[in-house]
Amino acid sequence: MTVTWTSGYDISEAAPFVEWGLKGDLQMHSPAGTLTFFQNDMCGSPARTVGWRDPGFIHTSFLKNLWPNTVYTYRIGHLLHNGSYVWSKIYSFRASPYPGQDSLQRVVIFGDMGKAERDGSNEYSNYQPGSLNTTDQLIRDLSNIDIVFHIGDITYANGYISQWDQFTAQVEPIASTVPYMIGSGNHERDWPNSGSFYDTTDSGGECGVPAETMFYVPAENRAKFWYSTDYGMFHFCIADTEHDWREGSEQYRFIEQCLASVDRRKQPWLIFAAHRVLGYSSDYWYGQEGSFEEPMGRESLQRLWQKYKVDIAFFGHVHNYERTCPIYQNQCVNTEKYHYTGTVNGTIHVVVGGGGSHLSDFSEVTPNWSLYRDYDWGFVKLTAFNHSSLLFEYKKSCDGKVYDSFTISRDYRDVLACVHGSCEATTLAS
Repeated sequence: MTVTWTSGYDISEAAPFVEWGLKGDLQMHSPAGTLTFFQNDMCGSPARTVGWRDPGFIHTSFLKNLWPNTVYTYRIGHLLHNGSYVWSKIYSFRASPYPGQDSLQRVVIFGDMGKAERDGSNEYSNYQPGSLNTTDQLIRDLSNIDIVFHIGDITYANGYISQWDQFTAQVEPIASTVPYMIGSGNHERDWPNSGSFYDTTDSGGECGVPAETMFYVPAENRAKFWYSTDYGMFHFCIADTEHDWREGSEQYRFIEQCLASVDRRKQPWLIFAAHRVLGYSSDYWYGQEGSFEEPMGRESLQRLWQKYKVDIAFFGHVHNYERTCPIYQNQCVNTEKYHYTGTVNGTIHVVVGGGGSHLSDFSEVTPNWSLYRDYDWGFVKLTAFNHSSLLFEYKKSCDGKVYDSFTISRDYRDVLACVHGSCEATTLAS
């Protein structure tokens, strides 16, 4: 487990650490590393000009050798040079299950949330009107959530660095209690000639630096924001759509390795997630292009999703909710809509970009693969009951009620079955 926080103390002023342990037992101390970033690390305006504000110091501590599913308490500390301590309040978290462990496991996924002032002030154009509703619904149901994935467009700070503090304060009740994993989106990364795949100015000159520094993810290189992570019976492959994902690229090789490495006997639920829609969306603008996807989105990846039998692929960027049938090469491979059993014939694609930002219109045309569309703010919750039973729920942020759902029931042998696009190549000799 990692604990990350921001303070005004450089290591020359105080030593940062986390005090943690079982409640009532002897508490351990784990040291924290300290990072920061500077104005000249930004790539352009406003992040490098009127939007700049010193971010302070970002500390990250690693709590290791945890007992699975065990509740720990912790507090953040700074040891000052005069021997006195500065303490935070006491928090708690439950350690993750052992990979492959058969227990109740609940995952929340959404994108494009942002932040807002509760009194309505200081929000230009009211750009993220649903963010507080989503945040508050998650806080209300926090006892029934084990891990959260926010797949890109995190704060919409867009170069105004102080708004990262506003966002982290808003989500602190969630992120201090359960793992809060993020993906990289265009509003974190994109800036011309900065190494991003797109030459837009969507990051406001941040070019990924605040996101990479303030959030720890288990990536080999946080400037390349792709990574894999496990949670009990789930295996997640998180892609970075702001870097090249096409066949032959470094990220493509990572994605295939991530998908190929999962042991489906232990972790039957294989999830792919990325910010931009590399799969399917009937968003208005995608419909105008006639592709119903990010340009070049799924051309290289659909073979991998099919070969390794990805259960669900999640995307943000488009600010609404949409669920497809199990699909491969634009064709539904299963006529069922709400209860899936047996062989994994294709991947279900879900747009869940309605975390809080202004909503996106759908195309006037509804493709035959689109099973459910909703023009509203919301998030998805996955509940794995065991190795053979998964519940998918789409909940609206306004009331927390379920508006779309389906179940998957299957045996491990169903994942091994050979289906179109996943069979090993054969010859007459074989």
